[in-house]
Amino acid sequence: MDIDALAVRLATTTRHVRRLVAEKRVPYVKVGHFVRFDPCDIAVWIEAQKVDG
Repeated sequence: MDIDALAVRLATTTRHVRRLVAEKRVPYVKVGHFVRFDPCDIAVWIEAQKVDG
């Protein structure tokens, strides 16, 4: 999954996703100079971000 696809999945901007990557707050893989996201890793990451209310 690329940055644009993750932005759509998170309902946010590509700029925000790039910031998450820069701050190493989201799991990603570098393939050359490309940044890619494993959908399984993202699902686990989203689950870990939940806040009990």
